[in-house]
Amino acid sequence: HSWSAQKLLDPLVIVGAEGSWIWDEDGNRYLDFSSQLMNVNIGHQHPKLIAAIKEQADTLATIAPFHANAARSEAARLIAEKAGGHLDMVFFTNGGAEANENAIRMAKLHTGRHKVFAMYRSYHGATAGSISLTGDPRRWPSEPALPGVIHFWGPYPYRSAFNSTSPADETAKALQHLEDTLMVEGPHTVAAIILEPVVGTNGILVPPPGYLAGVRELCDQHGILLIADEVMAGFGRCGEWFSIQHWDVEPDLICFAKGVNSGYVPLGGVVISRAVADTFGDRPYPGGLTYSGHPLACASAVASIRIFEEEALVERARRMGDEVAGPALRKLAETHPAIGDVRGLGLFWALELVRDRETREQLVPFNASGPAAAPVAEVVAACRKQGLLVFAHFNRIHVVPPLVISEDDFAHGVSILDDALTLADAHVA
Repeated sequence: HSWSAQKLLDPLVIVGAEGSWIWDEDGNRYLDFSSQLMNVNIGHQHPKLIAAIKEQADTLATIAPFHANAARSEAARLIAEKAGGHLDMVFFTNGGAEANENAIRMAKLHTGRHKVFAMYRSYHGATAGSISLTGDPRRWPSEPALPGVIHFWGPYPYRSAFNSTSPADETAKALQHLEDTLMVEGPHTVAAIILEPVVGTNGILVPPPGYLAGVRELCDQHGILLIADEVMAGFGRCGEWFSIQHWDVEPDLICFAKGVNSGYVPLGGVVISRAVADTFGDRPYPGGLTYSGHPLACASAVASIRIFEEEALVERARRMGDEVAGPALRKLAETHPAIGDVRGLGLFWALELVRDRETREQLVPFNASGPAAAPVAEVVAACRKQGLLVFAHFNRIHVVPPLVISEDDFAHGVSILDDALTLADAHVA
């Protein structure tokens, strides 16, 4: 089991799922407020997606990636169409970590440079290169890591590293910090800046206005590629096909996985701009995977995108965020002093828990474990006891249900959260 001390595990044994619900071997039902790992965007067991996988298995279950196949071609066409602009080629992988690995390889080969900038508050995957890009403590056990990775502080208005006084001030100071870091590292040595347009596991940090456009401008100024890691925030999660589109910023490479087919079959990839793709027009791209462009996975992506379109899930996520999730979670903050901040877009939200709203002292310390992490663990356990599965990281509870969740089910989940958060309130000074 991932990220776990094996002798301490007591996992739920899940035997079934449908829509926004899963159930265990004892018949206990759980509302999935985490979309598993923020990936089951179209919900569990969507019949049209299951049917598409079965149909593809009857037609062509597998084929080597040096052959073309209809499912891969159509998936690539649809994904590039949703990315728009100059992003019109796709390299398929088996997941998000491999997508990030290949994106930085492409950037280095395209630019002839060796450094990659990544944020401290980030997670980019657990393969050797992707964990090096990762800014949070999950990187530490794998160090020494990939050389040439430089970490920098991104914007976080609630806990500003720059002592900012407003979102505009945070944007200006965060961009100045990035520009200064580029200056001392030598921008001519930097191949790419990789970032999650909306930071996922490390806080669901929505960038203040102007920040991503400013990063794009710095990249253009120095010939650096901008890589958008949309593995978690993409495919409707933030109310856009890709979250960076919320700010009308076009990256050079987009990494995707998770929501592209809701994890029904392992799939990820890189959407590539024409300029980068042309680098490998007459020279081989030195990378590949046995299951790249796997027919079952690509067929599931095609079916998933069609479901998104037919059910208007991108638009639905945007509306749910504006009219349902945001208001409901902000209302929770009015009655729970442990909630210091509420932030998000679409159906991608975080409640940041504190001991004191004035000082913003975290409910649990950074990277806490064991007894120090108990105040948040208690909230998670109380939710689970009442049939709600939530994702927690450090001092935050993330609210990221499937995009198909009904308003009634969302309200039911919030009511359970409302009850469980009284445990956090007990720790408030």
